[in-house]
Amino acid sequence: MNKNLIISAYFVVLLISTAITFSVFDHYEITNGHKIAFKSTDPTGTFTKISGTIDFDENNLDSCKFKITIPVKSIDTGNALRDKKAQTSEWFDATNYPNIKFTSKAVTKEGEKYKVKGDLTIRGVKKEVTIPLTYVKNDTKITFKGTFNINRISFGVGKKSEVVPDIMAMSVTVPAVLK
Repeated sequence: MNKNLIISAYFVVLLISTAITFSVFDHYEITNGHKIAFKSTDPTGTFTKISGTIDFDENNLDSCKFKITIPVKSIDTGNALRDKKAQTSEWFDATNYPNIKFTSKAVTKEGEKYKVKGDLTIRGVKKEVTIPLTYVKNDTKITFKGTFNINRISFGVGKKSEVVPDIMAMSVTVPAVLK
């Protein structure tokens, strides 16, 4: 009888640990309609391509994950020569570092905004950043929006300059569909 009790207890513990391990969340894939823009006195532009996944459950922020990739060659400043220069080793070095990547570590909520903390990697330099976001959910689609600043010099993008400021204002709109 003790053996049956121990076996039953084992299965109960196994069931509980499985329920804790497998949390339910909504899995989204980034879709068209995104905008990753940077703005300063000069230059201003966008990255025209983005891909990635978002696991999001507003009731279980511990399960949330953002994994985003932005191809450097998708930079568009409205000037083809400037775009090519931005891809050179002096700036983003698209040959050696073809993608900008963001992988979240934690998601918290403050008021109506979510703070997504994670690793941003540009030119092989990884820095922890926090991106404040709001979101709108419409049936199977979710759209995140936010603004934040990036110090380009800390990522080795270009050199100090009187023309290009160190701090770039970033604006993001990331729509995703439920998969």
